[in-house]
Parts: sequence; C-alpha cells; structure tokens
Amino acid sequence: MKLRWNKHSGFTLIEIMLVIAIIALLVGTVIVNIGPQRRKAYETQAKNQISAYKMALQTYSLDNGIYPTTDQGLQALVAAPTSEPVPAKWHGPYTDPAVIKPDPWNRPYIYVCPPQQNSDPEGFDLYSSGLDGRPNTDDDIVSWR
Repeated sequence: MKLRWNKHSGFTLIEIMLVIAIIALLVGTVIVNIGPQRRKAYETQAKNQISAYKMALQTYSLDNGIYPTTDQGLQALVAAPTSEPVPAKWHGPYTDPAVIKPDPWNRPYIYVCPPQQNSDPEGFDLYSSGLDGRPNTDDDIVSWR
C-alpha cells in the first residue's frame, strides 16, 4: 500500500490556533493552582528553618550562658565569635550543615538580641521578612509566636 501525499492534507490555521489556546488554558489553570501551594511551601520551609536555628541558639546559650549579640548574628552558630562578648565554652558548630542559609525568598534571616519584639527579655528575635521583603509586616515568619 502506497501513501499518497495530498497537497490539501494537514491542519488548518484555525485547528492549530485552537490546540494552542487549549494548551495555554491548561497551563494557566495549573499555574493559578500551584501559586498558593508554592507560597505555603515557602512559609513552611521558613518556619522549619527558624525552628532549627532557634534550637541551635538555645544550645549555644546552654553552652555559653548567653545568646549571640546582634552583631555576632547567626554566624556565631557556625564559627566562634571573635567580638565581645567572646564565648568561653563555644562547642560548635551548632548547625548541620555548618552554614547559615537565606530564607526561601533568598534574603537573610533577621536576628536581634536583645529582642525588640519578643516578650521574653532574655530571648531573641529571629524572623524572615516573608514574601514582601519588608520587616514588621503581617507576612513575617517569626520565632516567638
């Protein structure tokens, strides 16, 4: 059996445009449904990372009797601070792997000690500024709530 090529065979422009429109509609629906899930996943990731840093900070405090200062920052969890107050019993690194990662939006976590927002005067503030990137807004993910 021999196939014959007819110069009138093939798809019309309208058929091709219809298929492209259907594909675009499906892609748009998927993107609209995945967007909120992605934000929720980022928020969960930030909460988990803050929880891990919070436990590391508490271990640092148990070893040294104090939390790192704001100037020493979270970096004190992976390398012994050299600025005052220098911890006498630093047994780090306190995080595994020994690296301080940025939040899911690729911004550094904000660490303040002594705290400005946390009601515990002997604690610390540790938070991500969230999706909008501005601190002290409703979308912040904080360690003290």
